[in-house]
Amino acid sequence: MNSPSMKDLVYPWNEVNAEGAKTQRFFLHHPPGIELDDETLRDGLQSTSVTHPAIEDKLRILHYMNDLGVHIADIGLPAAGASVQADCTRIAQEVASQKLHIHLACAGRTLPNDVVPIIEIMQKTGVEVEAHLFIGSSSIRRFAEGWDLEKLLKATETVMDFCQKNNVPVMYVTEDTTRAEPEVIKKLYTTAIEGGARRICISDTVGYSTPDGVINLVSYVKAVVAATGEDIKIDWHGHNDRGLGLCNALVAAIDAGVDRIHGTCLGIGERTGNAAIDQIIVNLFLMGLYKKDLGVLGEYCQFVSKVCGVDIPPHYPAVGKDAFRTSTGVHAAAVIKSFDCVEDRWLADYVYSAVPAHALGLEQVIEIGPVSGKSNVLYWFKKRGLSAADEVVERILQFAKSSNRVLTDEEIRKLL
Repeated sequence: MNSPSMKDLVYPWNEVNAEGAKTQRFFLHHPPGIELDDETLRDGLQSTSVTHPAIEDKLRILHYMNDLGVHIADIGLPAAGASVQADCTRIAQEVASQKLHIHLACAGRTLPNDVVPIIEIMQKTGVEVEAHLFIGSSSIRRFAEGWDLEKLLKATETVMDFCQKNNVPVMYVTEDTTRAEPEVIKKLYTTAIEGGARRICISDTVGYSTPDGVINLVSYVKAVVAATGEDIKIDWHGHNDRGLGLCNALVAAIDAGVDRIHGTCLGIGERTGNAAIDQIIVNLFLMGLYKKDLGVLGEYCQFVSKVCGVDIPPHYPAVGKDAFRTSTGVHAAAVIKSFDCVEDRWLADYVYSAVPAHALGLEQVIEIGPVSGKSNVLYWFKKRGLSAADEVVERILQFAKSSNRVLTDEEIRKLL
């Protein structure tokens, strides 16, 4: 009898209903192949809790992004100061000298003075840099700043004219798009597109949107773009203030049909952060829409954690230390039995997990703790090529059950 496959053992509710009819909305309006914009070195570093990496560490982060197949990296706001411009220049030189596949972007306000250092980076390195030029769009922001719409439209026209004359590719970013009025959004995007922007970005700057809001807004913006008759790409940039960053990014990218989604490693960024690009990648992989090796993803997250001073919570999806660990007796028993069921061990990865540990270069880990069973202890010995008498197994198990946490290897060895 042949071993069963994943399809034989898991009912695909994510794709079909009880009758087997396909119901999956994902990529209904969009061809497979979503682009990713990694904002770790720009928006990620705007977090008030992070340490800014040295340039050597930024270069290594860039290489991780490149290896992961990220389409473009936003590497900073060079108009913020000489040190930021110097780092952006060095990163662009690295792309040129190492012939990396990743594209680069720099942020700036809709002001010619913010575009000048981007032009200087391109001239010095010969690397094209996409200018991500942002402007506030919502009524609440305009009221707080004392801006009127005419001022914003004039600023848009001026900066687009400047970029066109200097051959700077532009992604026009409306800040706080998710709280702006439809007519304002239409006028701003139309003005930018008529001025030469080939890409626009919808921003959920304060994490206001719900999934329904994402779909409503993206649908409206796509109609605005269609009315211009131009071939314009649409980006989604979302924050996580309501805990909906990941959900909104995937809904925006997959269901509503934007062309590129933004995220940061570990979700770092302003306030509660951005959509986590590592979690976006894992989900795209599970949907069959990300074809590269995930093995480097854990390294990337661990490195950013180290150089940015951001701890990874134990329960963090996919790369947290508890992602593939269990000490619960019934769970461990199922995982242990699964190791012997099929030759390639895929069953052990899925019987109590939705994310395959092997895809990240990891494996299921069985621990011994207060809610463990005999199988946990036996597996501990088997994993280390050891054997033990029944009374030793029982002694360890009872000690674990009287403890208030998982036992360390050192504690177990002392019991022997």
